This record gives sequence, structure tokens and C-alpha cells, in this order.
Amino acid sequence: MTRPITLFTGQWADLPFEEVARLAGEWGYDGLEIACWGDHLDVSRWEDAEYVQSRLDVLARNGLKVWTISNHLAGQAVCDDPIDQRHRDILDDRVWGDGDPEGVRQRAAEELKMTARMAAALGVKTVVGFSGSSIWKGVAMFPPASDEWVEAGYQDFADRFHPILDVFEEVGVRFALEVHPSEIAYDYWTAKRTLEAIGHRESFGINFDPSHFMWQQLDPIAFVLDFAPRIFHVHVKESITNLDGRNGVLGSHLPWANPRRGWTFVSTAHGEVPWNPLFRALNAIGYEGPTSVEWEDAGMDRLQGAPEALAFVRELNAITPPAAAFDAAFSTKAD
Repeated sequence: MTRPITLFTGQWADLPFEEVARLAGEWGYDGLEIACWGDHLDVSRWEDAEYVQSRLDVLARNGLKVWTISNHLAGQAVCDDPIDQRHRDILDDRVWGDGDPEGVRQRAAEELKMTARMAAALGVKTVVGFSGSSIWKGVAMFPPASDEWVEAGYQDFADRFHPILDVFEEVGVRFALEVHPSEIAYDYWTAKRTLEAIGHRESFGINFDPSHFMWQQLDPIAFVLDFAPRIFHVHVKESITNLDGRNGVLGSHLPWANPRRGWTFVSTAHGEVPWNPLFRALNAIGYEGPTSVEWEDAGMDRLQGAPEALAFVRELNAITPPAAAFDAAFSTKAD
């Protein structure tokens, strides 16, 4: 199927936006999924028509388009508890402010609202991001996490995201939550519960990234088929497991490059994601949105990984359903 292939700029935000656009254009990407950090996109300037046009001009000069923008970093702080030094390290000063936890959460929510408005100004219909979670810290279920405590976490998410989604709907933009550990939805069942908590609002869906499914031993194809109407966006990213009896799925507080980790991210085409059947599943559900390459690999240079991934995804996108069933030729009936 013909789907745009984009490059997510989140792991490239140390480079100027102009440089990332130049590289992606030279490699042959169709567009960028623009991250709202570094100098790539300042959502607080959504009312500045000259600034908005400058972003579009950079894309146009390099033969690129934009279908999606992403604000994972601000989204992480909307529901997180605790708010701590990890958030200080990823948040813009205007979101962090004085560091008071509830103030940070409220400012992060306002940042997502501005992200929706920036998306609308750019002509973009989908924002990808995180939610954070007040109950992720209870994932091990000890100290014991009661049903009431867990339910309060989903209610906290809903209470904080309903006003955000009001703005998204006001400007005609959708929010795609990346199902990801440390978010309110991180696997199959928490995704279902999250959709229920938000009342299945039409503006709220899923950014599907299979790399997070593999080390959790989840079936990414079943997820795509079961959540088909809510798959708003797709990340093309890989992971690989190394569970040898000593290495565990929780990572052991080890850095990405450490071989003692039980799993790690690798560049697309170098991991365990069953890409061919997965893209056939995307065809089956009629997904026509971007297939966005998210490069993450502690063992491969991104200047090698990004163009290699593009060629790989092109082949996958070339899998096209036939015009007629293959067994139609067996029929003896005349038309």
C-alpha cells in the first residue's frame, strides 16, 4: 500500500531542524514526524504565522511533508507521580517552572493543548505523545496495589486528559497515545482499560509501536487487529531480547548498550518484530497513515540506521493486497 514514510525527529533533536530535514530529504523520506523539542518545533508559537510558515518552508525546500507532530516529553509529566529530577532533565523551563509537582502537571497539560493548536496551524491532524501515569510505580503490585488505588489512577488520567481532548476536538486534531511502559497504557489490557476510562472519545487513539510489545512477550499483530479503529499512527521501531537466564525483562537498571540487559532497542530490520505479517495486518485493517521510522540503537550510528530503515520499510509498504482473491482463478463459472 502507498503509505508515507516519515522520520521521527525525537532522536535527532540535538541537530538543527534544517539539518535533519536536509538529511531526510536526501535519503528520500516522504516527510518528518516533528518532535516538539530542540529547535524543531516550539508549540508556544502556534499563533505566530511567520514561525509556522518557516517550519513548512524548511520541509518544502527538502521535498518533505508533515502528517504528525509529537510531544512525548511534555505528555509524560501530565499524569506522572512522582515528578522528580528525571522530568527536570527532559522538560522545557516553561513547563518545569518552580518544580512544584502539581504545577508541573498543569503546565504540561497546557503544553499539550498548545501542541494541538500548533498541529492545526500546520495543517496536521494527529499528535503523538505520552500520558505519564500515577500508578506505573505500582506495576510490581507490591506494596499491594488495591483495586481502588488502581482505579483512582485511571480516574486521575481521565480527569486530566478530558480537558486536553476538549481542545483537540475544538481544533479538529486527534491524540495518539503511544502504548509504552511508564504510561497509563503499556500493554493489551491496560490499553483497553485506558480507552474505557476516557469514554472511548473519538479524538483519543493509539500510536502503535511494536518494539515495546516484543520484550513484554505480547502479540503485536493481535493488537493491531483488535484495536484497529484506534490505530491512529504507527512507529516503525525494533527491539531484541537477550533472556539467557541471567538477564531479565525489567532491564536491571542497566544502560542500553550493556550486554547484560535482557532487551534493548535496535535499528529497524535488526530485531525481532515480525514485520511482514504485521504490515499485512495493517493492510487488512485499512491503515493508510504514516509509517514513521523511530531510530533507536545503542550499537549502530543513526546515519547508517535511518536510510537503511527507509529502504526496508519501502519494501514492506510495497506489499499490496491483490485486486481479486488468488483462488478466484479456480472457478469454472463464467462471469
